[in-house]
Amino acid sequence: MVYFFLFLTITCTIYGFLLMRSEKKSKVQDRLDFFLVNEPLDKVVPIEAKQETLFRRLLQPILVDFKKSFKKRMPGEKEAKIDKKLQRAGNPFGMTAVDFRLVQLVFIIVLPIIFTGYGAILNMGKSAILVFIMIGILIGSYYPHFYLKQKTKARSRRALREFPDLLDLLTVSLEAGLGFDAAITKVVSRKEGVLSYEFHRCLEEIRLGKTRREALSGIRDRVDVDVVKAFISNVLQAEKLGIGMVKVLRVQSNEVREQRKQRAEEEAMKAPIKMLFPLILFIFPSLFIVLLGPAVIQVIETFQK
Repeated sequence: MVYFFLFLTITCTIYGFLLMRSEKKSKVQDRLDFFLVNEPLDKVVPIEAKQETLFRRLLQPILVDFKKSFKKRMPGEKEAKIDKKLQRAGNPFGMTAVDFRLVQLVFIIVLPIIFTGYGAILNMGKSAILVFIMIGILIGSYYPHFYLKQKTKARSRRALREFPDLLDLLTVSLEAGLGFDAAITKVVSRKEGVLSYEFHRCLEEIRLGKTRREALSGIRDRVDVDVVKAFISNVLQAEKLGIGMVKVLRVQSNEVREQRKQRAEEEAMKAPIKMLFPLILFIFPSLFIVLLGPAVIQVIETFQK
């Protein structure tokens, strides 16, 4: 019996070494065929195909068909309005107008159910649960728009902060002898942010056949900042009237710098008023407790005696 197991162990070991050598040779041959002959390219399975989940294979086609049917029922004006809001917000999560409406419907359906369950757990009456359902519907219908407004405000603040430096760089590039499109290309390659992305999109639209006026007007529609809108209007007017672009941008740059200085002074003037409420609510009571607390304790002890 011992000899049999010894023979079986030696046989399996030798077979394992031979199998490893054959696998190495087959891998080397496959790599050579892939890079030199390119014959087994058809046999290569894409990584995405290997990693397909149940959602992608079964549920995603159903979701795509549902989105198509939902888009057909959606009014064109409503879709254009939502799409404009999404572009001003920077297209969060890559959503389209149809995706936004679907998310809004999900909120309107799910939040009342959650609020109803919460009311049932607290053993509330039917009237209170009905109020909870109405609150859930209101929150579900309003919150997606509120989220877009907040994203738009944050994006506008970033654009307003980036604009002076971008305008200075654009002015210097034009003064150095570059054309307007070449100057924008130089600015986009050197800067990052909201305005760089928008000007890069503008250049791509010009390359795809749009006129410069249409592409720049698109920036004016997508960026909800008055300074940027005024800059685009000045550039379009200068191009229409044949005025030197460098002069226009130099004047615009000085105005933008002055406006940024004024905004900084305004924020500095608001700071004492904003600090007043934390002082009254948190700091002054603590100071009063530390300073007047021992005296109050002594007065109380004196009257007790």
